[in-house]
Amino acid sequence: MRLTFWSALRGSQEVVDEFNRTHTKIKVDFQQVPSGEQGGWAKLSNAARAGNSPDVATVEYPQLPSFTIDGVPRDITKLLPDSVRSKILPQALDLTTFDGRTYAVPVDIEPMVFLYRKDIFTKNHIPVPRTWSEFESSARKLKKAEPRSRIASLFTTGGTLYMAAYAWQAGAQWYDTADDTWRINMDDAPTRKVAAYWQRLMDQDLVRVEPGSSQQWRAHLRSGETVGYLAGAWAAGSMMASTPDGKGKWAIAPVPQWDPAKPKVSTQGGSTFMVTKDSDHPKEAMEFISWMVTSPDALRAKLASGVSSAFPVVPDLVPVARKEMDTSYYSGQDIFGLFQQQAELISPTWKWGPRMVSTTTSGDDGLAKAGVGSGNILKALREAQSKTMPDLKSLGLSVTTG
Repeated sequence: MRLTFWSALRGSQEVVDEFNRTHTKIKVDFQQVPSGEQGGWAKLSNAARAGNSPDVATVEYPQLPSFTIDGVPRDITKLLPDSVRSKILPQALDLTTFDGRTYAVPVDIEPMVFLYRKDIFTKNHIPVPRTWSEFESSARKLKKAEPRSRIASLFTTGGTLYMAAYAWQAGAQWYDTADDTWRINMDDAPTRKVAAYWQRLMDQDLVRVEPGSSQQWRAHLRSGETVGYLAGAWAAGSMMASTPDGKGKWAIAPVPQWDPAKPKVSTQGGSTFMVTKDSDHPKEAMEFISWMVTSPDALRAKLASGVSSAFPVVPDLVPVARKEMDTSYYSGQDIFGLFQQQAELISPTWKWGPRMVSTTTSGDDGLAKAGVGSGNILKALREAQSKTMPDLKSLGLSVTTG
């Protein structure tokens, strides 16, 4: 029998080819779809409304609650084998489980880390920051030593998800559910602390303010005018591909902490596999997903398609990822060892909301205004919350704030 599989993840074709080569009873037909913001989410939503979504689809963590409310994924709580569940990092499964029901299988989880220009830090005797206080101090020292350089960027596009990661690490909980009611609070004490911190860095010109993933941002990384990048583990491979002349200059450190005695880490990025409600072969679809998530052969096939530092949710696969990746770009640093340590510190309290596309669009609009001095970061987050409320209520959800 045949399954259909849609994904925007690079290497998916190679993974499917390996599965089809090694399996006789199940065959998979793969379709590459655009990444979510380029139309992949809309394509899947439209297919689900028409009743012809694929058997298996990829969706990022922040969008999973929205698809779940819309009835796209199947409840796989009983379908997911215990033998697979037990291999997956619990913090990753927590992000795909709502009210005790599991709706997707994580494939990677991306703990936040700090990529930095080791050569520039060393030349100017700037310590690699272990805390956010030290991060601010190092930012000041860098600006004094290299007036054109900044320690990192505050993103005005895609920035809401970065602010979410910073707030999550600080102990915020933007969304929660209880008694069939969603609670949204993007103005809690940890979020206010994070917003005030980044506002200060921005106001004092200690960070570069620019669109995320832009040519301008990449040019600053290449020139040394931006010497650091706070992002998920996946960014290590992306840096290698986009900034090849940085080989030997970059290193990776743990994300700075608010309280080193109680370290917490959040995530930025990462994807999951869902079995859709439209699938006529849910058991076989789960067999395919289980193989993709847990098999060393699946990971090797994916990595054969190009450089990737995505951190697998199955810790047993870390040696495979480590062996397959040439880390000479980072002077031989054991980056997967670092990612594994950080992944174990991911705080399990976070839940994404039911309409994160709307939330992030509104938040990014506010951050762009804050970046040019019109408004501020906290105001942007408050407006994102207020503009999300009508979307949530239109779904028929019971919603409270605070």
